[in-house]
Amino acid sequence: MYNLEDRTLVLAISVRNFLKQLPHNLANSEDIKQLIRSSGSIGANYIEANESLSRKDFIMHMRISRKEAKESVFWLNILLQSNHLNQELNSHCIKLISETTEIKKILSAIINKSLKD
Repeated sequence: MYNLEDRTLVLAISVRNFLKQLPHNLANSEDIKQLIRSSGSIGANYIEANESLSRKDFIMHMRISRKEAKESVFWLNILLQSNHLNQELNSHCIKLISETTEIKKILSAIINKSLKD
């Protein structure tokens, strides 16, 4: 499909497109801010990891990327469960949760392999 850098970029953009369609209220506004930060940080830290100068730095940035993926799933679940979304938005959110979870698993596998080497 994509390399992981492209895949994290597509995820961040897809999250933003999803968020544009949500109802505007105070709770959503705060949750959206958090999700925008965490979803973008997945790819940003992945890029940082790939440009790292040491193995320790690589692993640290990969762990941050994975942490941000976990956080993104959390915020997506909050938005999913706290809004009465139509079927299309509900489906879109579930797909985003699935993709983010898959990326998190890939990052975990990379971290585990890096720790064994």
